[in-house]
Amino acid sequence: MGGGSAPGAVGLFVLVNVAPGARLAGYARFLLGRFAMARAPGLRFLKVMGSGQDGGFGLRPSPSHQGLVCAFASDADADRFLDESPQLRAYREQAVDFLVVKVRATSSRGAWDGREPFALTGRLRPGQPVAALTRASIRPGAVARFWRHSPPSERSLARVAGCRLAVGLGEAPVLRQATFSIWDDQAAMDAYARQGAHLEAIRAAAAGGFFAESLFCRFEPVWATGAWQGRSAAEILAPAASRPVMFEPEPVSVAGARG
Repeated sequence: MGGGSAPGAVGLFVLVNVAPGARLAGYARFLLGRFAMARAPGLRFLKVMGSGQDGGFGLRPSPSHQGLVCAFASDADADRFLDESPQLRAYREQAVDFLVVKVRATSSRGAWDGREPFALTGRLRPGQPVAALTRASIRPGAVARFWRHSPPSERSLARVAGCRLAVGLGEAPVLRQATFSIWDDQAAMDAYARQGAHLEAIRAAAAGGFFAESLFCRFEPVWATGAWQGRSAAEILAPAASRPVMFEPEPVSVAGARG
């Protein structure tokens, strides 16, 4: 679901852990809020997603974790959504954890619902964090084989050096899965992709034809606000050489101003 068919120049990833007392409202927003959000000016692509337990990588659904994947035509459209969306405001006010990351795609391979959501408008810089989105529609006949390989791969992701954030999201239970992650830099992400359980999972997926559709994107994170699991946006996105240790919940810019 989303606006026009052209790829969006700016992406937003929104991660929410809904407070216990607001979970009913959060679930209603998960089911119905997408229809209101889809009318946002300049919106090119929108997915409202759930998550699993254990960082989002388990088969058991989480009652509180949700995520938004958005692509907008321009910075102005993305900023208007951040400032004016009633649904986003409700998420923020009713959340235990709430993190927004604005990104620009630097590479994209594959498709989501038959289209490419993100235009390539960013660039990776040495020593700067890099974000990644991996998503797939799993063939029904390959579900059991996919999930045999997925847990070891995701457990290794949680432990690997250089990974600052990794969250599993689901568009539909079991069959339509995604991972959003943030890394120290491109070298750290590439090192993980080429070793251990993750490499075995990639090879198994390719050999077994697990996916009906898949998408892999890399991004330059350019701005963020909020916090996730006790770490501020500033800590998650700071350059590796100068990562702060103090909690700082205010918006941070990686490459200049918010826009």
